[in-house]
Amino acid sequence: MTPVTTTPSDVISSERVEGSAVFNKSGDKLGTIDDLMIDKRSGQVRFAVLEFGGFLGVGTDRYPVPWDLLSYDPSMNGYVVPLDKAMLEKAPRYDDADVPDYNDEFGRTVHRYYGVGFW
Repeated sequence: MTPVTTTPSDVISSERVEGSAVFNKSGDKLGTIDDLMIDKRSGQVRFAVLEFGGFLGVGTDRYPVPWDLLSYDPSMNGYVVPLDKAMLEKAPRYDDADVPDYNDEFGRTVHRYYGVGFW
């Protein structure tokens, strides 16, 4: 078996992703990535959890967004999603003290909201 060769741009530490800005396609900043939710079996990132709203982290809601919706834009030094603030404001969310179980039911709810297929 031939080993897989990666370049520095093929992988990134979750530590560097967390705190990254998230923009919509118009360039408006929607929030930052607070956390990544990773499938324990496959090792694939399933959701980026965006922080949006609040003040200095207080009263900030968490918005799970399917990872497949994000694309990294080096010119913006952040991730871009095909969403606007109005859509994000109505999206499934939770506060930091009430993290849901990221089970199949919750995953389907989030994917259905964003109109993307569920793994």
